[in-house]
Formats: sequence, C-alpha cells, structure tokens
Amino acid sequence: MFELMIETTFAASHQLRGYKGKCENLHGHNFKVQVFIQSEMLNDIDIAMDFHDIKKYTSEVVDQLDHSFLNEIFPFTEINPSSENIAKWVFDSLKKKINTNMTTLGAVTVWESDTASATYYED
Repeated sequence: MFELMIETTFAASHQLRGYKGKCENLHGHNFKVQVFIQSEMLNDIDIAMDFHDIKKYTSEVVDQLDHSFLNEIFPFTEINPSSENIAKWVFDSLKKKINTNMTTLGAVTVWESDTASATYYED
C-alpha cells in the first residue's frame, strides 16, 4: 500500500459556541491541513496520483476557509467550527475529487497549533 501526503495552511478565526472558556471568545489560528491518500497500485508512469492534482483539489477546498470567520461559513453556521468538524468537512469535500479506481482518501488532519490536531477518516 502506498500513502501520499500533502500539507497546506490557512488562517481563520472562529468561536466555539457553548464552550466554557477562552475558546468561546473570538480568536484565530494558523491552521495546518494534511491530506493522506492511499493506493494499492501505481499508474503507467509509476505514480499513484500527481501531487500537483492533490494540492490543487485541496486548495480549492481550503481556500474557502482562508482569512474568514468560520462561524459564517456553512456548515459551521450550524455546527461548531472545531478542528474535528473542520477535518471532517475537508475530508467530505475532497472525497469526491480524490477517490478513483486507483486512489482513496485515507485521512485529513487539521492542526490548530503546533501541538494540537484532529484527524478524520472513514472506517
């Protein structure tokens, strides 16, 4: 099994509704997003998927969040813009673009700081 990973970043602000503590207040993060792709085989030029394509698809998704107030972007108008929910949203948004007859989106990890991250994957 092959696993590919790309990494990108975005900056955004948010508030965690119902949270009792500092994160209930408006604050921001420089988020890091890691996208993991799996493949059991390589194509005729010995790659699973072009890194350029993975970065392009991820950018199309993440750019919607960059320099925004996440609480104003659907579905975060209805659910908290936690790292967990952001990771699932990115995963769900990328799945249609990444899953092919050769590749599967394995996981998405969202880092809100250098020491705290949340990962989403499907069983």
